[in-house]
Order: sequence, then C-alpha cells, then structure tokens
Amino acid sequence: MDIVPAPTSARHAKAVGQRRGLVIVHTGPGKGKSTAAFGLALRAHGRGLPVQIYQFMKVPTARFGEHRAFEALGMPIIGLGDGFSWKSRDLTHSAELARGGWERAEATVRAGAHALVVLDEITYPLRYGWVPLQPVLACLRERPAHVHVVLTGRDAPQELIDAADTVTHMGAVKHHFDAGVPAQRGIED
Repeated sequence: MDIVPAPTSARHAKAVGQRRGLVIVHTGPGKGKSTAAFGLALRAHGRGLPVQIYQFMKVPTARFGEHRAFEALGMPIIGLGDGFSWKSRDLTHSAELARGGWERAEATVRAGAHALVVLDEITYPLRYGWVPLQPVLACLRERPAHVHVVLTGRDAPQELIDAADTVTHMGAVKHHFDAGVPAQRGIED
C-alpha cells in the first residue's frame, strides 16, 4: 500500500479565513478513530473549552479506560447505546436508544454551550437506519458558528464526508486481531 502525502503548500501558508467551528470526521477500517477524537477532546479541555462526548454504541455504565480517564479530568462522557449491535438481544430497542441519543446529542450541539461535541461511533446508527442522515446534516449546517463537532465510525456516508471540513480515513495496514491476538486492556478498552 502506497501512502501519498497530501500537498503541503496550502497547509503551510498563512490562513486568512476566520476561525469557526469545524466538522471533523474520522472514518475507515483502521484503528484509531475514537482515539483521535478523544485526543481532540483532551486538547480542547486543556485549552479550557467545554467538551461533551457521546458514545452511540456504549452503554451508559461502561467503564473502559477512556471513561476512567475522562472522569478523573472532570470531562463528561455519556454512553447512549446498549452495546455493539452484533451482541444486541433487541435491535428495536437498540434503534430506540440511538434515536433518543441523537435527540440528546442534537440538543447539545444546537445549544452551543460546548465548544466541542464528539459523536463517537455515530456512523453505525446512521448505516443501520436507526438515525436518519438528513437531520444530522441539518444540525451540522445549522449549529452555532463556534461549535466543533467530531463524528467517528467506519463507512461514513458520502454526504457526511462532503459536509465535513476535515476527514481522516484510518486505513488498516495490519492488526493484531488478524494474528489471533485478543484485545489488550488499556489499548482496546
């Protein structure tokens, strides 16, 4: 796999536009989408900006490493789902939770009280049809001008990619799961 660097001339030139909230998408089959979003959340928090993180596929009681770290820092991270869909015993209930979660996340984005809102793993309820894409796109277009929104998950819809200011595609080059090595505490959870 050849990695082609992006042209650098435009990125290294002095930006002349106004500062504004960005829509950032982390997608693709590779590892690191949520981790990158959490890194941005830490950076924003470190600058004193209010941050809200929603996880669409995690249960509200999840206690993974990121939950423990964000709790210690006083940063709220809220699970909106009932776990990964392939483990769900009731997909209708999973869909209801996703829709309710979207309503909560949308209200947060539109309220403008948070400078950064992370919508972790939102592409899954979008792909499953649990959350309609058009209201998400409308919310992103109509959000307060200072609000940054980061959306993560595999297979981001093209319309979401088109609406974003920055899109990073995480590519899978090699993964330890393929060699039979299980998830590692503190790395995957």
